[in-house]
Amino acid sequence: MGRYFGTDGIRGKAYDWITPELAYSVGRSLALLVNPLLVIARDTRESGPMIVEALTKGALESGISVINYDVLPTPVLCYQSEIKHALGVMVTASHNPYKDNGIKVFANGKKLFPEQEDLLEQVISGTVDLTKPLRSGRIREADDPIPSYLALMDSFAPVITRKVVFDLANGATVRTAKHVFQDRIKDAVFIGHHPNGKNINLGVGSTHMEKIQEYVRNNGCDIGFAFDGDGDRVLCVNREGSLIDGDRMIYLLACALKDQGMLSHNTVVLTKMSNLGIIKALKHKGIDCIETPVGDKYVLEAMDQGGYVLGGENSGHIINRSYLSTGDGVLNALAILSLLEQKSQSIDDLLEPVHLYPETLSNLRGYDPAVLKRESVKKIILDLTHALGSEGKILVRPSGTEPLIRILVSAQTQAQVDHAIHSIETAIKAESQINTSPL
Repeated sequence: MGRYFGTDGIRGKAYDWITPELAYSVGRSLALLVNPLLVIARDTRESGPMIVEALTKGALESGISVINYDVLPTPVLCYQSEIKHALGVMVTASHNPYKDNGIKVFANGKKLFPEQEDLLEQVISGTVDLTKPLRSGRIREADDPIPSYLALMDSFAPVITRKVVFDLANGATVRTAKHVFQDRIKDAVFIGHHPNGKNINLGVGSTHMEKIQEYVRNNGCDIGFAFDGDGDRVLCVNREGSLIDGDRMIYLLACALKDQGMLSHNTVVLTKMSNLGIIKALKHKGIDCIETPVGDKYVLEAMDQGGYVLGGENSGHIINRSYLSTGDGVLNALAILSLLEQKSQSIDDLLEPVHLYPETLSNLRGYDPAVLKRESVKKIILDLTHALGSEGKILVRPSGTEPLIRILVSAQTQAQVDHAIHSIETAIKAESQINTSPL
């Protein structure tokens, strides 16, 4: 991992880490990717226009022409990058609070490879000074990106008869979701759809599912979907308001693609965060699983290497390459609704074969991730992992997007989960307090 690029682009506090100077340097560095056109968009954060302006200035000075789409979800920006064979930059901090922001870079619709990020890092850090081109780029007038995006939806059911609520997280899907759903769903309701620059992900969206859960319960909805701030994730709730995570949505989509003969190699790509119950349910359907480190770029890398069409994370970032090369919450929500309509069943009916293992995700804030390298911490994790065997899973890692240590435990019983979580937390806290010597 470089100094600037993390697991999902560059991310940090706006005006502090994500400054105009940094954005300008990123814009200039794009010259190393050797493409004369850049498409750029942002989510609804108040800091977005400042960052877009600086990025644009840097790109123009590097001889790159720019199309600015203003507010647009990441997957739609990514699609424009693909069909225009252009570079793409999305200004977003995804599910983070509004005070954060970030920069995601694409080339021809795909996130950059590590070696491409390393190239940009050299310019951003000042290691490499670019020669000024003979001529500057120019601002190109933005076309309407919505029609080409809507064309991706033509294969889905034309009419959805259920009452559906969508939580737009006061984020970028305000630009697209109503276009997609209002013509197809007779009874579509939208919440979290009045962004003001400071309310993105604020008590709404896929990181605050309690809002849509309450709405579904109180208003007799059949199902609900919540997106994150830039629209590449989606989570679901059933008519009782119970959460349906990304793992279970992947299960539904994988089964549907297999039935259609469209699931390449009968394999899906998941991450190590995926519940063991999902893996067993998929295997029961004759579907193999490949597990990667956490991060959609690792999922996409495995999909590219194996020629697989479906993969994703339990956070709701699902990549269905039948349509796009990146996660798209709106598209995946419509795919699930279309499947339910075709089957004339509820989501609970289709998920009946899935039996999830008890699982807990604990987030420890304020601890140096270096503590995970301590021998006492590594030993307790290893011992607990061996004790659970093939009927359990332990994943302990620093977050790639927030200052957290994440501890995930899945096992046959909740008692086993609770014991493992408590033991690992205790070891981390004790080692952090007692041993302060350099690693």
